[in-house]
Amino acid sequence: YSVAKPERVTIKIYNVLGKEIATLVDEFKEPGVYSVRFDASQLSSGIYFYRLQSESYNAVRKMILQK
Repeated sequence: YSVAKPERVTIKIYNVLGKEIATLVDEFKEPGVYSVRFDASQLSSGIYFYRLQSESYNAVRKMILQK
């Protein structure tokens, strides 16, 4: 993901019921391009959602975990 201006960024993972499973990022970021690694070894296969949120951007996307 990329950050255009200094701001707080959060990335969270949710299950299909809306329960928060993990917080991958929750910190202030300077402008730049970042990546994050998600260890899903403890989760079962299925559909999950991730939410990327900052002061200027908010998005929820679906992901499928296959083992």
